[in-house]
Amino acid sequence: MNTEQNESPFGPVIYAYTRAQAVADGVQVEVTKTAKEAGISFPVFLTRTVFDSFVAVPEGVTGQDEAGRLWDICWMLRFAILRSRSHGDRVPVALYVRNDNHRAKLVKLIAQCGPLDLDDPQPAITVMMPDED
Repeated sequence: MNTEQNESPFGPVIYAYTRAQAVADGVQVEVTKTAKEAGISFPVFLTRTVFDSFVAVPEGVTGQDEAGRLWDICWMLRFAILRSRSHGDRVPVALYVRNDNHRAKLVKLIAQCGPLDLDDPQPAITVMMPDED
């Protein structure tokens, strides 16, 4: 076994996909500005699935706009963080979203805190669907 400090016991990295690449590719959407307005100090990202499902307004839906729907996610993320009693890196986030012209439905998401990117260990939050990670 090689014991040099810079060598991984798992061998060299074959491929790495950075958050910067994910944002550039549209796989993640940065919403840090709105999150800061809601009182969250870390950078915040939504997966494309969360953005398309709960921020983008479905065609024909009235009384909704992207800014308001994004605010709702960030505001409820803030409250989920504040009420969390765990010291882990994952927090459940729940909110009601109206994707039609009828009643709003309960949506359950997961927020995970981790490094901003491979070369930047500062904390960042990713909001995702429960089956994404």
